[in-house]
Amino acid sequence: MPVHLKSAREVEGIRAAGAIVAGALGAAGKAVAVGVTLKQLEQVCDGYIRSHGGYPTFLGYRGFPAAVCVGVNEEVVHGIPGWRRLADGDIVKIDVGVTKDGLIADGARTFAVGDVKPEVMVLVAATERSFWLGAAQARVGNRVSDIGHAVQEYVEAQGYSVVRDLCGHGVGTSLHEDPSVPNFGKPGLGMKLLAGMTLAIEPMVNMGGFEVETLGNGWTVVAKDRKPSAHYEHTILVTDGDPVILTSDE
Repeated sequence: MPVHLKSAREVEGIRAAGAIVAGALGAAGKAVAVGVTLKQLEQVCDGYIRSHGGYPTFLGYRGFPAAVCVGVNEEVVHGIPGWRRLADGDIVKIDVGVTKDGLIADGARTFAVGDVKPEVMVLVAATERSFWLGAAQARVGNRVSDIGHAVQEYVEAQGYSVVRDLCGHGVGTSLHEDPSVPNFGKPGLGMKLLAGMTLAIEPMVNMGGFEVETLGNGWTVVAKDRKPSAHYEHTILVTDGDPVILTSDE
């Protein structure tokens, strides 16, 4: 399918949705604490999104039953928030999509709960760092695989692995648009990046192996070896220079 390059009006609309994504993640991050349920975190996000004129894009998308995705520890993505309570030492991943006036932004963070083991916090920090290294390649003249190569090269140098069964994606007028943006690969391959592309770049990094599996609920993806996994995501705009973050809280 041809890639839809966004107009200035569309970019501003995605930015407006992105501001709500950032605000919802910020509100949820403040609510993260020992004893809080995953459902409560969903409610915080849902309330924030709707009170700021947005709609939770994930709710009902391909049948997904929640407003946001919330996963703990070895849960990589697509966690369905239920009544599980956060425990001291957990890491919790919250992935938020927002639709506002027909335009969509997508972002995710990994939050620490209480006293998290130092080696797990290093994983979380490395995941965020890999995003920024990948995003730095998202400029006119580069190719899609340059993003994933930068992520993979850094992640594997830290002794971790990038999930290969899932990837980032175009976003803006739909939740999932072309091109797909894998977090691994050789440089210089795939589609050329063009000004006006809006991409959700989202490293998913496992402490152990890259293999994953889906739980019986049909949604929640977990690390097959059940070791911790972290997730970090922004929606960005490709330009001739540095990428513009459209889900910024600044």
